[in-house]
Amino acid sequence: MTRLEIRVQPGASRNGFAGWYGDIAKLRVSAAPVDGAANDAVVEVLAELLGVRPRQIALVSGLSSRTKVLEIDQITAEELRDRLDVLNPARS
Repeated sequence: MTRLEIRVQPGASRNGFAGWYGDIAKLRVSAAPVDGAANDAVVEVLAELLGVRPRQIALVSGLSSRTKVLEIDQITAEELRDRLDVLNPARS
């Protein structure tokens, strides 16, 4: 199980990985932060980006905050970083 700290931009024009801010991943989600919709979107978008099932991702901290901590099953920290680095818009 690997932990990932992310900074979420809810209500964005599109979903996706927005790069790194130090060791914190930045993620855009189009869902508004109403009734947990943005949290659900974070799990869905991250699962799609990483190629894992949504049930492998658990929100463990930051339910009502833009900064969240997620636990991801069946992926190592190195694999996680590599998969997100490939998506990094700054590398393009």
